[in-house]
Amino acid sequence: MHGGWGGGRRGWGPPFGPPFRGMGEARRRRGDVRLAILALLAERPMHGYEMIQELEARTQGAWRPSPGSIYPTLQLLEDEGLVTSEESEGRRRYALTEAGRAEADRLERPPWEDVSEGDSAAAGLRDAGFQLGAAVMHAARTGSREQVAEVRDVLVDARRRIYSILGDGAQ
Repeated sequence: MHGGWGGGRRGWGPPFGPPFRGMGEARRRRGDVRLAILALLAERPMHGYEMIQELEARTQGAWRPSPGSIYPTLQLLEDEGLVTSEESEGRRRYALTEAGRAEADRLERPPWEDVSEGDSAAAGLRDAGFQLGAAVMHAARTGSREQVAEVRDVLVDARRRIYSILGDGAQ
């Protein structure tokens, strides 16, 4: 894939994927899926996708663990006897066992609080980037040739200015 908002690098600098979402300190702290699952299940039984949605909502989008990290961790917690699961309404719901509740009670604070506090500036930057992307796509769909060319020039200038702010010197 080249260019665009996804994983390409042509013309956009670093991709707007997970490295953009997980900037700085919060990126290191957010990885404790195990503790997050225990903290969520201390509130109520949930299915895996619901946990992903909850973590994303509680961190204003800064942390959205993948199914590839949630489901293996749930299996591990089940193997350790900390959670149980049962099929309900076509989905597997997980709940804490007594041992799991004891482990969850030892948490000083839920791990998503660290992410929310450490990533508020990045969340604002990410939101501004998404809004900019929406405006660019609108211009691409509805703008005249001249308008599209002018928007492209604005974007090229913005990229240069951002790198200048970061002291990268990349033009």
